[in-house]
Amino acid sequence: MKKVYANAAEALDGLLHDGMLIAAGGFGLCGIPELLLQAIKDAGTKDLTFASNNAGVDDFGIGILLQTKQVKKMISSYVGENAEFMRQYLSGELELEFNPQGTLAERMRAGGCGIPGFYTKTGVGTVIAEGKEHKDFNGETYILEEGIFADLSIVKAWKADDTGNLIFRKTARNFNPPAAMCGKICVAEVEEIVPRGELDPDQIHLPGIYVHRIIQGEHEKRIEQRTTRKREEA
Repeated sequence: MKKVYANAAEALDGLLHDGMLIAAGGFGLCGIPELLLQAIKDAGTKDLTFASNNAGVDDFGIGILLQTKQVKKMISSYVGENAEFMRQYLSGELELEFNPQGTLAERMRAGGCGIPGFYTKTGVGTVIAEGKEHKDFNGETYILEEGIFADLSIVKAWKADDTGNLIFRKTARNFNPPAAMCGKICVAEVEEIVPRGELDPDQIHLPGIYVHRIIQGEHEKRIEQRTTRKREEA
């Protein structure tokens, strides 16, 4: 089965439709599938729900889809760097489902493992628990969270082979693997595609069984918050 495609638009051909749920990998601006997000913008697909740790910034990541009003709802943990996100949410233009970061990651992983729901103590006694089933185990109260089953997963990896085995670098490993797992179809963009057999099996973070399409591309290395100090005098 062909997995390697020439570009993002070709890799997404036939997969996009209005109103779909997309799981997107990345943490802050690290490891976000920027080429695939741009292709979704160019395709004009609308009324989208994104399950993602964050929404990028105003002009990068999912933020470019907020600018064009293609996103209907965000399922997220952190949205503090995106002014347009805040404006749309406060004005009632954008739906928001807040999740603690660990809960969101586990909801994606659970979906990828075929688990429809799980109980967690995280969020008990807060607004996160409102409207959710509560159950006691060994004298402790837990809330029921549902697994995420996305129509499409889009992720960014460091290396891949042509079978879809993926390696992520550092922080990019946080949300990309569970995001990749929970989609009916997973499309990955990578910095380098290497020949089959070159990747050490013990170093593979996500097996190719989860990955259906791959593209290689050039990526921008943005820093979300640059903090520096003056060089000490010799």
